[in-house]
Amino acid sequence: MADLLEAGGLRLVEVAPPVVPAELRRAMDREWGEAVLANPALFDGPVAVCAGLSREAPGALLVSWSRVTYRYLALRRVPGATALRSLFVSVMQPTDDGRVLVGRMSSSTAAPGRWQLPGGSVEPPTGDEPLDEPALRRHAAVELAEETGVDLPAAGLTRCPVTHGEDGQVGVHYLAPPLPASSLRESFMALVAAETARGRASEFDRIALVGSPAELPDLDGPHVDHLAPVVRWASRRVGS
Repeated sequence: MADLLEAGGLRLVEVAPPVVPAELRRAMDREWGEAVLANPALFDGPVAVCAGLSREAPGALLVSWSRVTYRYLALRRVPGATALRSLFVSVMQPTDDGRVLVGRMSSSTAAPGRWQLPGGSVEPPTGDEPLDEPALRRHAAVELAEETGVDLPAAGLTRCPVTHGEDGQVGVHYLAPPLPASSLRESFMALVAAETARGRASEFDRIALVGSPAELPDLDGPHVDHLAPVVRWASRRVGS
């Protein structure tokens, strides 16, 4: 299960990407090719991965990150390779009665059937733009809109604890203002209808509203390792 880390401050620093030996790179490319054959919706776009996480000062975290592309994540399936660690953002979208929205990834995604919060891998900035907290917050707001149809200004999101998974993945989580459950369901249904009209599948094929980690086993499918501690954190604070 992922650890929750309180962070009064958060600083991100770019470092050089990992060097992958030729033999492991060929194996990585084979694994990526097989993954694309199984799911043609996958694309080898730019992504930021976590190169390190440490305490920089009392109450502050330092995240080191590197630019790679999605195919590098296939190293997780290469024997003898050092798997790269994901850096992602997510949004806790509560209802006005204290529950939290979770979604099930659709068959067109890299993790079909998995339950998680709205969010996704962090994309590296372009040009001279920095990857900093405002950038993470903007990315989280975009993910919330793309996956649930809930369109909120990035400034309305409040950073919550950071999660550090057993596999080294680092998640930066944000809390959105509470909304009525009916409004969340209507926004999601409108999003699915719009995506269907465009001939595309929505990233979530279902949503659910959960009030505590005890409800997670009732979901029909696996869920990410950070979901239980994040839902527990939210259940103790939302509406309190």
